Amino acid sequence: MNKFLNKKKIILIIGGGIAAYKSLDLIRLLKKYQCEIKVVLTESGKKFVTPLSIASLSKNKVYQNIFDSNQEAEMDHITLSRWCDIILFAPITANSIAKLASGKADDLASTLILASNKQVMLVPAMNVRMWLHKSTQSNVNKLRDFGYLSIGPASGEMACGEYGEGRMLSPEEICEYVKNYFFERNVVKNKNLTALVTAGPTKEYIDPVRFITNNSSGKQGYEIANSLAKFGVKTTLISGPSILKKPENVDIIRVETAKQMYEETAKVLPVDIAVCVAAVTDFKPDRYEDKKIKKKNININLNRNIDILDFLSKRNFQRPKLVVGFAAETNNVLKFAKEKKIRKYCDWIVANDVSNPEIGFDSDYNAVSIIYDNKVEKIERNLKSFIANKIAKKIINHFIY
Repeated sequence: MNKFLNKKKIILIIGGGIAAYKSLDLIRLLKKYQCEIKVVLTESGKKFVTPLSIASLSKNKVYQNIFDSNQEAEMDHITLSRWCDIILFAPITANSIAKLASGKADDLASTLILASNKQVMLVPAMNVRMWLHKSTQSNVNKLRDFGYLSIGPASGEMACGEYGEGRMLSPEEICEYVKNYFFERNVVKNKNLTALVTAGPTKEYIDPVRFITNNSSGKQGYEIANSLAKFGVKTTLISGPSILKKPENVDIIRVETAKQMYEETAKVLPVDIAVCVAAVTDFKPDRYEDKKIKKKNININLNRNIDILDFLSKRNFQRPKLVVGFAAETNNVLKFAKEKKIRKYCDWIVANDVSNPEIGFDSDYNAVSIIYDNKVEKIERNLKSFIANKIAKKIINHFIY
């Protein structure tokens, strides 16, 4: 797997803290795998490692000051961010995490990351209490929502003498993570994987001014489409009515009704992956009145809508290799989700409790259980972007391993 690091261009940002000494071994290890390394040394990082030792190991100049008069015309924060394949911040302290989460850009490291269009990987190192503090956890979750990846921290004895979570991973562990990152994206690229994701609600019109719908915002489906695209999967998002912004590198088809969503889903086939997150309205009026119905005349009969998950799972022709359904339940969540998985013939089903407003419709948070092969894998309450990345990673691993 070492070949996946060969000639990769890595920006290493070295933050403050005693763990900074590990960054020297990290440079040595990455150079051994034929990576090209350029290092940004923060002011606090200078207290623990020297520019001379970094330059000797990396075989490149060390970048330190955003206002370097000798490099003023080159705009280092732009040229560096465009040059690299990834940005690795190791170690990153609680202070730097807070700075990035707030969007500040007052030094070369923070300005470079804010100006970057590349994957950012953070390697935290701090005291256990600092790591577990609510403000740090809130900031880390915010950065995950930005799409940054967190490598660690691990549990162990720290320089301060305390024991717990907050220790920086070893250079070997960090290298392994980076190797896996490039390996997975290389496999996805070679397999030319394709996916369709349905998201949001649907509207079923009764007359020109009234319709049946639900409170789905589309947030979880949009995040899953975004995560799959970041892994290199060619992704099409079929969205019901939503105010959400189109994810980067995702093709989007906007619809209103269940019938339209079904028709567009059929057109997108064949795909390798189908993730049905949309809260499709189960029923529709048996007829549409082209003029507003007066209150005294309202009498609505309902028919069942087409079932898109059922349509995809039970196909004999052009069935996706992996069909993932969602089960939004208000009670007996796992029981009803398992029954739905059997009834719909889907490969996996993701169950979530929409009766809880903290993780239900329109919330930025979720908590889910993935049901597959008679197993249940729980993902505890977290940002929907974090949940999406976990689901996308599991999907990618299904096709790789």
